[in-house]
Amino acid sequence: MALPDPRFSTPRVLGVDDFAIRRGQTYSTVLTSIEDHRVVDVLPTREAGPLAAWLIRHPGVEIICRDRAGAYAEGARRGAPDALQVADRFHLWQGLGRAVETCVAAHRDCLRNPSPSGMLPKATLGSGRPQDDAEPVGRRAERKKAAHALVHDLLAQGHSRRAIARHLGWGLNTVLRYANAARWQDTIRENRPRPSRLDPYKLYLERRFAQGCTSVIHLHNELVADNAPVTYQMVLAHIATLRGTPAGAPPRPPTVRQVTGWLTRHPTTLTEEDRAGLKEDLARCPELDTAAEHVRDFDEILTDRLGSTLPTWIDAVDASQLPGLTGFALHLLRDLDAVTAGLTLNWSSGSIEGAVNRIKKIKRQLYGRAGFELLRKMILLQ
Repeated sequence: MALPDPRFSTPRVLGVDDFAIRRGQTYSTVLTSIEDHRVVDVLPTREAGPLAAWLIRHPGVEIICRDRAGAYAEGARRGAPDALQVADRFHLWQGLGRAVETCVAAHRDCLRNPSPSGMLPKATLGSGRPQDDAEPVGRRAERKKAAHALVHDLLAQGHSRRAIARHLGWGLNTVLRYANAARWQDTIRENRPRPSRLDPYKLYLERRFAQGCTSVIHLHNELVADNAPVTYQMVLAHIATLRGTPAGAPPRPPTVRQVTGWLTRHPTTLTEEDRAGLKEDLARCPELDTAAEHVRDFDEILTDRLGSTLPTWIDAVDASQLPGLTGFALHLLRDLDAVTAGLTLNWSSGSIEGAVNRIKKIKRQLYGRAGFELLRKMILLQ
């Protein structure tokens, strides 16, 4: 602690990102020089005030690379109003992936029960739930109903969504979910099966089982020979479900996560089975075919740095009115300048993520026994 802080000149390109002191509870901010790949300072919180104060004390920052957190955007505007803010491309693609998953989940019935015309069944809502489903009941349903009514009452009184989140002590995303739902039933999410390490190999097992290879030991040995990270019990449990499936039963429909991966992964990484499954699903559901076109267009904008065409893409997605994707596109308008810069310039937040990984190593070395001041000193000295 007696050692002086390293001296540094104010970076021209500043990277801003957060890291967890205690995951889900306390977060701090790390500032890095993008050009030199070094940490220049650590702030105790991830709020706008400390970042704005740091920028005022260190004039000369021209470009600020950040994620799309509203606090960092506000702090950068207050502390360096003339600096160009650049949104990180990785976080943009990550946000698009979540939006695509929401869109696929809304059309899951189209995957389960494809109709000859390729359209959704008539009894299906935009949220993917049948109209004749019974209204949810129970304590959880009552809490959802009360929370939805409370948020919409506060909105009717003229309060902003951010003010409602502060008043109720809720996360902003929670308030947005209730505010964007026309009915309280739309806020209830279905329980999704937990992902398994066996998921990428289930289609292979099903094909080998259909070919007559029903030995669990033999199938497990085949996967192990292919360096698959699976256990004997995983294979045994899945083969047991296949043995209970009646002969001649139709193939199991793809999961929402599988279709999302097919839509967002690079086409060259897809297997022949993946391409065939994606082609079949897009033929069944015109809405997902439209979503796939939007994903390909956004990928072209991101890869070729065509940020100037982003407003046209947003208008096209807004016109399609696809669940998840439309909300994602319209949300970009709130941070359009930074997103456009991120999709146009070569600057990104990649080096910041490397700094965060090094910080995690230091935290583990200290075993959680250090306060913020000692942790900051260790980060700066290393």
